[in-house]
Amino acid sequence: MKQLICRCDSGKPFEHCCKPFLNGDAKPKTAKQLMRSRFSAYALGGCGNYLLGTWHPLNRQGLNAGELSLRQVNWQGLEIIDSDQQGDKGVVEFKATYVDNEGETFVHHELSTFLREKGFWYYVGELQKHSS
Repeated sequence: MKQLICRCDSGKPFEHCCKPFLNGDAKPKTAKQLMRSRFSAYALGGCGNYLLGTWHPLNRQGLNAGELSLRQVNWQGLEIIDSDQQGDKGVVEFKATYVDNEGETFVHHELSTFLREKGFWYYVGELQKHSS
């Protein structure tokens, strides 16, 4: 039986990549792992509780798991451009390709910040975002 490749474009089987994070069986050990798992959550849809739980508590205002579970666009791929982690702070630059409801392809380019608190990584926000 062929294993599904993870949506985060790591090249690894989903079973051994993002699935344990999305199911709550494991916690991402790095900011980059969290970034990849969050992309997979958006790409798969239905993972609003995971997305909300990995958003830093100070930046969750106005967000809810129901809305985050909806697949708003068709995420096609993820390219990690750079990542840096020093202690409990991390930064990941990535490009995520998606197709909108009208069939047009776009690239979401973001420099994201992450923070580890009590052993758990959180997405804090974006330093820079460009869509094309």
